[in-house]
Amino acid sequence: MFEIENTIVSSEIIDNFFCCDLKICKGMCCIEGDSGAPIEDAEKEIIENVYSKIKPYLRPESIKEIEQKGKYVIDYDNETVTTIINGKECVYVIFENGIAKCAFEKAYYDKKIDFKKPISCHLYPIRITEYQKFDAVNCDKWDICKSGFKNGEKLNLNLYKYLKEPLIKKYGKEWYEMLTQAGEGKIEYLTN
Repeated sequence: MFEIENTIVSSEIIDNFFCCDLKICKGMCCIEGDSGAPIEDAEKEIIENVYSKIKPYLRPESIKEIEQKGKYVIDYDNETVTTIINGKECVYVIFENGIAKCAFEKAYYDKKIDFKKPISCHLYPIRITEYQKFDAVNCDKWDICKSGFKNGEKLNLNLYKYLKEPLIKKYGKEWYEMLTQAGEGKIEYLTN
C-alpha cells in the first residue's frame, strides 16, 4: 500500500495485470452482483440530464423499471446506485451480440452525450471506498473477471495502465503521474 495525496492505494493496482476480455466474460460485471453500480452525487444530475438521449437505447424492461423505481436508487449500504432489474442486471445494460454493454457508453460513442458512464463502472475492477479523510483505492478480484486478469498478463498490461483514462478523470494527471512513478519503481511503496 502507498499514499498519494488523499488516497491510500493498494499495491495490487500496480502489481496486477488486467485488460477486459468481453468475448469471454460477456460483460458480466454489468449483470451480476447484489446491487447496482455506485453513482457519485455529481453523476445524479448528469444522468437526469442525459436520460432522454439514452432512453432510445434502453430495453423495454429497463424503461419500465426506471419508471417504477427511478434512474438510481439507495441500496442496503445507503449508497446511491444504478437501478437493477430482478436483483441482477443494471437498467442501463444493452446487449450486442450476446455481450452486455452500457447504454451510456453506446450513446457517448454515437456522439449523443458527453458522459461516458459512471466512474465506478469505468474504473472497474478498481473499487474506491470513500472515508472522511481519504479514499481507499483497491482491486476487486471477482471470479467473473478472471479472463481480464489473464488477458492483461498475456498483454503485459498493468491494471493502472489499462485504467489510465478513468483514473485521471477521478484523481487528475498529477495523481496519475505519481501512481506511474510507483509503478515504475521510482518511488517506494509497501508490499503486502
